[in-house]
Amino acid sequence: MVGEWLAFVNAAKVNVRYSLTHDQTMTQAAALDFPTLIFASVCIASFLGIFLIINWVKQRDIAALAWWGSAYLIGAAAISLWSAPDQIIKVPPVYSEAMIFAACGMFWNGLRLFYGREMRLSFSLAGAGGWLVLTQWPGLEEGSSHRVVLAISIVALYTFFMAFELGRERRKSLYSRTATIAVPLLHAGIFLMPLGLRAWYPEVFATRWQAVFAIETMIYTVGTAFIVLLMVKDRHVHYYRKAATTDHLTGLLNRGAFLEAACKMHAAQSARGEPVTLLMFDLDRFKSINDRFGHAVGDAALKVFAKVLQDSTRASDLVGRLGGEEFVAMVPEAMEDAGIVAERLRVNFQDAGLVIDDVAVGATVSSGLATTYRVEATLDSLLLRADEALYRAKNAGRNRFVAADEESGSEAARTRWAERNKRADGKLGRFAARRGSQAAAASDVSLELG
Repeated sequence: MVGEWLAFVNAAKVNVRYSLTHDQTMTQAAALDFPTLIFASVCIASFLGIFLIINWVKQRDIAALAWWGSAYLIGAAAISLWSAPDQIIKVPPVYSEAMIFAACGMFWNGLRLFYGREMRLSFSLAGAGGWLVLTQWPGLEEGSSHRVVLAISIVALYTFFMAFELGRERRKSLYSRTATIAVPLLHAGIFLMPLGLRAWYPEVFATRWQAVFAIETMIYTVGTAFIVLLMVKDRHVHYYRKAATTDHLTGLLNRGAFLEAACKMHAAQSARGEPVTLLMFDLDRFKSINDRFGHAVGDAALKVFAKVLQDSTRASDLVGRLGGEEFVAMVPEAMEDAGIVAERLRVNFQDAGLVIDDVAVGATVSSGLATTYRVEATLDSLLLRADEALYRAKNAGRNRFVAADEESGSEAARTRWAERNKRADGKLGRFAARRGSQAAAASDVSLELG
């Protein structure tokens, strides 16, 4: 994003020459103090680059800060080489301009690194390499309009790619993600606007647009540095929030986080008159596993079960670890559907628990299920009923699930739920029959055509 105002300086140099040809030297000087703009750009880029590098030194785990800081510093060096009146070593402008696009590519690669994606070093340097090659063509010599168009287009393309990387991040809220994407896209649109103004309103572009554009790009450059720092802060907040709400061994919700989320699901389901089912799990003879094979194998068994639990449930279901070998889940379904989940998990873990860490463990799990339709039912009462059902499963021989007795006073709600499902199944059946008849008719037509 550092390239926006850097490419602008290149465009501004061309436009100053353009305005001189239209006898507007005094107007241009008043609208845009070119040396001051260059000096301010170098100072801003250098300061922000050093600022980001210092933050990287303090937070070595976020290597993207080093890439972003280096991009700003390379941008500052590019402007200095490009605009310095007296250079000890004369550097052709095309090389300093290529550094601008390399800085854009580094910033984009920093975003990919920040979100844990594979880095594309070749694409980072594609803009700079393309510039060095294309500027050798006739019509793209220094000071030409086509050269300005090419520079602005390369920067705008990198900006769109940055917005794309930001848009792929789904952990942020919809509002935050939209704002983060909209800012670079808006700036890319503003950056492309001078091309249209130059083509259709050259006098307005030469005398008025540059000052507005210069201010916008500088503000955006400073704002970009604060945006990436906010992204870093958001990552830290996400990390600590996750650490506070997840079990360190299995990665599932811990007891407090699960109970809080389960209360919300129960309240939402009750408001719609729909049931929830709590499933409580306990690994069979877990103490014996620890005694026979060691605690390392016991921990591995817990991890295997946690993975099987996640794989056997849906994203809308809640799963967590209460402590020790006790796990729990809540599904927004009645007992019949929850029983399918419990049986699927039992079978899957029976297979996965045969051998753990190259040790023949033969681990199994017992489950207790409890369903409620009642608004006034508390989570404590639901946990108690599921725990009683789990105790019955243990006494019945383990490696099975047992459903708790139906709670009293829920007959009317259960009847309404059954009727609702019956109507839904009827509609689904009619839809399937209609699609089947349509498919049969299509098949007959195809046979006749054949």
